[in-house]
Amino acid sequence: MAKLSAVNLALRLVLPCFLGSFFILAITPIAGSSRSPLSAITPDAWTSLNASIGGRLRRATPFALPCFAKYNNVTVPVDEVACKTIQDHYTSPSSRVENFSTNMLVQYETCMAQHTGCLLDYTNPQNPLATDGVSCDQGQISPYYVDIRAPSDIQAAFQFAEKTSVPLSIKNTGHDYMGRSRQLNSLGLWTHNLQTMSYHAQFTPEHCKTSHRAITVGAGVTFEQVYKFADDNDVMFIGGYASTIGASGGWLMGGGHSVLSPVYGLGVDRVLEIKIVTPDGKFRTANACQNSDLFWALRGGGGGTFGVVVESTHLVEPRIPLQAINMTFTPTADNLQEFFEILVNNSASWGGAGWGGHVLPPGGLVYVNPRLSLDEAKQSMAQLSTFSQNYNGTAEIQTFASWYAFFTKFIMEGTIASANTGPLGSRLLPQTLFESESGRTQLVAHLVKRTSELGFPYTPVVTPIAYNYTEGATSLTPAWRTGLWHYSTKATFSYNSSVEQIRAAYSTVHNFVRDELTPLAPDSGAYLNEGDVYESDHEYTYWGPNYERLAAIKAKYDPHRLLDCWKCVGWKGPAEHPCYITL
Repeated sequence: MAKLSAVNLALRLVLPCFLGSFFILAITPIAGSSRSPLSAITPDAWTSLNASIGGRLRRATPFALPCFAKYNNVTVPVDEVACKTIQDHYTSPSSRVENFSTNMLVQYETCMAQHTGCLLDYTNPQNPLATDGVSCDQGQISPYYVDIRAPSDIQAAFQFAEKTSVPLSIKNTGHDYMGRSRQLNSLGLWTHNLQTMSYHAQFTPEHCKTSHRAITVGAGVTFEQVYKFADDNDVMFIGGYASTIGASGGWLMGGGHSVLSPVYGLGVDRVLEIKIVTPDGKFRTANACQNSDLFWALRGGGGGTFGVVVESTHLVEPRIPLQAINMTFTPTADNLQEFFEILVNNSASWGGAGWGGHVLPPGGLVYVNPRLSLDEAKQSMAQLSTFSQNYNGTAEIQTFASWYAFFTKFIMEGTIASANTGPLGSRLLPQTLFESESGRTQLVAHLVKRTSELGFPYTPVVTPIAYNYTEGATSLTPAWRTGLWHYSTKATFSYNSSVEQIRAAYSTVHNFVRDELTPLAPDSGAYLNEGDVYESDHEYTYWGPNYERLAAIKAKYDPHRLLDCWKCVGWKGPAEHPCYITL
């Protein structure tokens, strides 16, 4: 983090963000929302809100604005120095996480249905075709946001929303693959600067009796930060695979999968306590011993709808050595069938032995195991090692001293560029599919066909298949508990794609999930943070039998329906989200 601090500081300095009265008078909301327009809110109301939160109301402009000569079709000066900084770091996740106006999937910075936004070419941020003669438009970025530093800031925002009917959106790090952290003409709530961390040798949740070794993190803390902090305290924090994901936000409330989940469970299994401001204005502590209904809902019900998390406390594990395999090969027509047979035929036993990881394009996998010795790991993965040798691939199996050592090598050194565009879709494939000969045959045939047509699949193997779970303890779809693979697909489009081209990409993913993935697992579900954006039965697919109870809890803590996001619990429907295209 320190290495990038100067860059991040520069990015924050070159983009105007502090609220001035002239900004309030000059900004016109984009048409299309059924809620009260921002123009109906008086300057005095904004001034009063700003005063109530210590001057932390901010003006948000698109990230790449300094590179453009037009802003909302009004001529503005190009800032060459600021533009160069932005171009140089446009695809850096560590730079993007420091700015309210950025997402990792940048189509959600735009209003796709209205074809307005402000994007550079992520394949070549210096490409002049992205900026020459093009207007940088506000898109779906909230014109104003609150830089949250305390629960009282959130309470003031909820009071403001209730009085003015302005919609609210909640953003942390921008790892939102469904666009739920953005809403047209909303007031944004940015939790990134809630940066506290504390280690507890013995943590007892409020009003409970049992103590645990734990770490408490503020809502804005990322996995890179907490993994280092945990390692320094001789413990292991179970979390996600991208360094810039927030540990307390949508990752946690949507389930929280990890490559260590087969052994240690999902994030919702490990959270001990959540401090949150609910839309009724109350700052609450939710755990198993108080506000337990809310605690249940927050463990799987999804972010952006039950309130704004201030901090969360998580069970941690002792710092132990791990075994890992990094296997690569070049897929060909001669070896694909054999590889997928090895993968599918062994996945159930590998999951039971504690292996989790990712099957990765262009060909191979990275798996990690906290249970086995090095010799046991080599024996467990012997078929893969032999396969790689036969096809001039590699299969390195080694011991890492700790999770942080594994994270540093495989995640930090292999950080993937962000700022790309395109939808995701997924399905949880149940273990039973892998346990019958007919199921394995069906899946292998699908994988071979899919690879020849769409490319090698990216598959997170991150379900809690070997974790001892108490039934009904969380609000996730039960499909997580019987699933073995979180099998995904994606499509891409370019920064300047037309509405029709964008619609075609989303349709490709939607049709693939409906026609190819769902038949593989018709009674299963999907991960609500990486599912099909246009999932036709989202209530059952994401929550199964838990949705009715979740909706009741939502109504209890958000009686005025102040929070709403795309296909979340209590979703108001597409009319409130006009930037999503229609298929």
